[in-house]
Amino acid sequence: MSNIKLFESKKIRAQWDAAKEEWFFSVVDVCGALTDQPTQDRARNYWKVLKIRLKEEGCELVTDCNQLKMQSADSKFYMTDVLDTKGILRLIQSIPSPKAEPFKLWLAEVGSDRLNEIADPEKAIIRGEDYYRAKGYTEGWIKQRLQSIDIRKKLTDEWQERGITQEKEYAILTNEMTKAWSGFSVKEYKEFKNIKKENLRDNMTDIELTLNQLAEVTTTAISKKEKPETFAQNAKTARDGGKIAADARKSYEKRLKTNVISPINANNKKLLETKPQRDD
Repeated sequence: MSNIKLFESKKIRAQWDAAKEEWFFSVVDVCGALTDQPTQDRARNYWKVLKIRLKEEGCELVTDCNQLKMQSADSKFYMTDVLDTKGILRLIQSIPSPKAEPFKLWLAEVGSDRLNEIADPEKAIIRGEDYYRAKGYTEGWIKQRLQSIDIRKKLTDEWQERGITQEKEYAILTNEMTKAWSGFSVKEYKEFKNIKKENLRDNMTDIELTLNQLAEVTTTAISKKEKPETFAQNAKTARDGGKIAADARKSYEKRLKTNVISPINANNKKLLETKPQRDD
């Protein structure tokens, strides 16, 4: 799970490792926040120089650095130096900054928030609301989106019960289901909405979300009843669930004489929520 954390309005890219139950933070972002670098390039240069000095000193911190793919300002993903919380605390000791102590407290809060969310999922939902609200989504759309997250979780849990464990397999099944109900593969759907790395569901209108939810709920129900044993059988179940949502989509389009699949994306967040029409 990737995330953007804010420390005094500075963006810190982070990624949660579920297996290790640990956050990993972008070292460049931490250096930039602690030293008030005006640009990402300046922060990157600061870390480059510091990294050389630490290596010359024989500091194990450089060796402990891992690399993860993280999204950059140009929306592309690059391999980025990261450290866990313990490593970041050691890094702080090498950076003269008046923000060192506030940053340590911030790190503790980030870790505590995540542990609380694991113990109480409702906290994660509330955090999700705040995230979408801060992005400018409407309240009605946010409610729909959070419901879709819960439905998606139930589907992936069911797939896991059926032996689906790899991200690639989840992606293939999702693609089968999406194409069955919308007529578009996930890639084609994103191209139609003119988005690239962004989450497709974050760019769906509320009616698109509703039909996607119907496909996922139906797929889950069929899977629970038929208990597919092979990947091919799971793929058929995904298509079957998608086809039921496709029937609903076609009925909606015939009755309202409009296309459900819309090029509207999150650049026009207010348009993502369908407003009731007034009878004049």
